[in-house]
Amino acid sequence: MIFLYVDDIIYVGSSTVLIDEFKFDMMKTFEMTDLGLLHYFFGLEVFLQKRDGIFISQIKYATDLLKRFHMVNRNGVATPMNLNEKLQVDDDSGMANEKLFRSLVSVVSRFMHNPAFHGRTTHIDNRIHFIRDLVTPMSKW
Repeated sequence: MIFLYVDDIIYVGSSTVLIDEFKFDMMKTFEMTDLGLLHYFFGLEVFLQKRDGIFISQIKYATDLLKRFHMVNRNGVATPMNLNEKLQVDDDSGMANEKLFRSLVSVVSRFMHNPAFHGRTTHIDNRIHFIRDLVTPMSKW
């Protein structure tokens, strides 16, 4: 199987002979560098690349998010959202910091149906709760 993105290529297979042949043919045809086993790609860390499989983790991605939003020393959470919080269009929490809001939306927008609806401070607090939930499993390793 071959994954190609811009100038990065990842190739995997069950036969080391075929993988080596593919790598040899590619390096003969194109100017390229073999960086060895895959460690990090698209926010995913790759571990334990053995014959029987691999382990993929987003811990580095989640940790980088915590650093970006100055939340490294915050405690983790057990759920992705505060279960007692009721989100509403018209609440009195006020509008959130626009720069922070845009940054958070860019990170978690794939999980939202209506990003404009979520511009209230209460909604931002829940988004921060969500990011903390991403990292909580790290402490259990």
